Amino acid sequence: MVEWVEVKGASVELAVQAALEELGIQADRAEVNVLQEPKPGFLGIGRQDAIVRVKPKSKGRRGRTGRGRPRKRKAPRKPGSDGPPKDRGKTRGAAKAKSRQAGSKPGDARSGRGRKQQARKGRRAEGEVEAVAGDSKDGETLGTQQAEVVREFLDGLLKEFGLEGEVEAGFDGKLVRADITGEQTQALIGQKASIMHAVHELTRTIVQRKTARGCRLRLDIAGYGQKRRQALGIYAGQLAEQVLDEGGEIMLEPMNAVDRKVVHDAVAGIDGVRSYSEGTEPRRSVVISLD
Repeated sequence: MVEWVEVKGASVELAVQAALEELGIQADRAEVNVLQEPKPGFLGIGRQDAIVRVKPKSKGRRGRTGRGRPRKRKAPRKPGSDGPPKDRGKTRGAAKAKSRQAGSKPGDARSGRGRKQQARKGRRAEGEVEAVAGDSKDGETLGTQQAEVVREFLDGLLKEFGLEGEVEAGFDGKLVRADITGEQTQALIGQKASIMHAVHELTRTIVQRKTARGCRLRLDIAGYGQKRRQALGIYAGQLAEQVLDEGGEIMLEPMNAVDRKVVHDAVAGIDGVRSYSEGTEPRRSVVISLD
């Protein structure tokens, strides 16, 4: 079973909550070690996430059982300059298995449906921490408030950079969605969406400071995010079908949390395969294997 996980987040609280969800345990059953305190930086420059290491307490520990299956194949290289084609699979060494122990016994009930449920818990940890808690009315009010903070901040960001564009933001009941449109706004995407990811994290930090709550945010700039998600979902589906045909496992190149969740969602819709994440940020990868 998993001994511990390391998770990065905009704050210690968000990182700990994501780690607890990935381990599938409650806070009173976990030991938390803060490895790095967050630093705000300026406009994403010099910003530093919080890093925490969380592990179950000695009693009642639970985690994901490793399979110990050899991984020999690589995901096929796809044409293109940016996006899913570069998230190709790679060979995984035996040393990867050292971070977890084979804690299950023969005949352990944690198989089949149990592994699928554990994979779903891992997928929850890949997305940002839920923006709302409590009853639906309070959640709707908070979500609307956070969407307005997002809109104001992004609109001010465009003006500071002298870029012509429009910002739309709203709360759909689950997360805050923000779209920045306009030809000049492509300057906020950057190579491999590096600038867009920085804007995304900076926006979440601003929302947390102004509303005292974490924000689950989906940001798209000039339609890049939507195109990226569509292409990555198709690519993940192709890899899942390859695993079904040939067996074994495929480990994709390290991705950010948003892209990993896209892969998890795509694989979840295909019977016979599962996905989970391994590694620590910023080199955390998705593994696709037979269920």
